[in-house]
Amino acid sequence: MIVEEPISITQAALGGEIRVPTLKGHAKIKIPPGTQSGKTFRLKGCGIPHLHGYGRGDQLVRVVVKTPTNLTDRQKMLLRELAETFGEKRGGSGIFNRVVNGVKEHL
Repeated sequence: MIVEEPISITQAALGGEIRVPTLKGHAKIKIPPGTQSGKTFRLKGCGIPHLHGYGRGDQLVRVVVKTPTNLTDRQKMLLRELAETFGEKRGGSGIFNRVVNGVKEHL
């Protein structure tokens, strides 16, 4: 049994604890710092009962990092500052941008 559970960017980066639903109620999962979206955690014995009545299977919990969409000006500023500490540049330097900039230089 697989369950997807959303987590925030801060939970993914800093770590924390989340509460997830199971067939038996709820369970807590510790999210380690630096968790990536799509990471799967296993809850042993919290899944579907075996056919012949001997225990239960495992429940898998896949975390999905939620990207915020409505940021305040302060939140945007803080994220830009964080990006600078990682050496990220605004606008990116992907292949498309490099080609466009190269063409502009020759016009």
